[in-house]
Amino acid sequence: MAAPIAVTIAGSDSGGGAGIQADLKTFSALGVYGASVITALTAQNTTGVFAIHEVPADFVAAQIDAVFSDLDVGAVKIGMLGNVAAIDAVAAGLASHRARNIVLDPVMAATSGEKLLHADALGAMRKLISRARVVTPNLPEAAALLDAPQARNEDEMRAQAQKLLALGAGAVLIKGGHGGGAEAVDLLVEASGATRFAAPRVATNNTHGTGCTLASAIAAGLAKGLPLGEAVRQAKGYISAAIAAADRLDIGSGRGPVHHFFKWW
Repeated sequence: MAAPIAVTIAGSDSGGGAGIQADLKTFSALGVYGASVITALTAQNTTGVFAIHEVPADFVAAQIDAVFSDLDVGAVKIGMLGNVAAIDAVAAGLASHRARNIVLDPVMAATSGEKLLHADALGAMRKLISRARVVTPNLPEAAALLDAPQARNEDEMRAQAQKLLALGAGAVLIKGGHGGGAEAVDLLVEASGATRFAAPRVATNNTHGTGCTLASAIAAGLAKGLPLGEAVRQAKGYISAAIAAADRLDIGSGRGPVHHFFKWW
């Protein structure tokens, strides 16, 4: 039986904690073969992002063609895209290859705060939402996509997710990691209703790559044939455990990565 395959379309993190590197670690940890399409190179570590080199859109398209023409891709995770040309190339490439199970993580900023999406690319990102089986914004990203204040509670989170759903997404997982309270609550909102996923909030500074990792874990579950709700449930469990184990790694002097291989190391 062939291994399930997922592809990540995202930026490279030279520090290894987020982006392509986090995605491939997640796929591997969850038993999925990972391929990649790199949209940008970043010079970064746990303390910040120091330089970004955006990959030309035609080369992004060439990578998509190379992967999809040969591999039976079961799911796609989209992360950092950076600019309008890259977004358009990804949208066209995925449409051409009839890509399925697209998980869109609308990355706009690094954990350390640096901007990773051009301001004029928000409109193109909104159009890409309609191609996604599930979109996974955090609270600031959901607010930016809707040009609205950040949600302050679960009712406002649900309302914003429903507005994003109206843009054409199959489902929206709005993540509450940037919120407060004893629990980190994510809401999966579909046309049929909403499902709440909660985990105890972990007191750690080492949260670099959490959004990338969660979206990739969902994609891994979809690549293995899981229903969306179950893929999200398992992904929430995985990222929660990876955050809880993050301090064991002791990587860098800033916001360190989560522990993708907590089961083995």
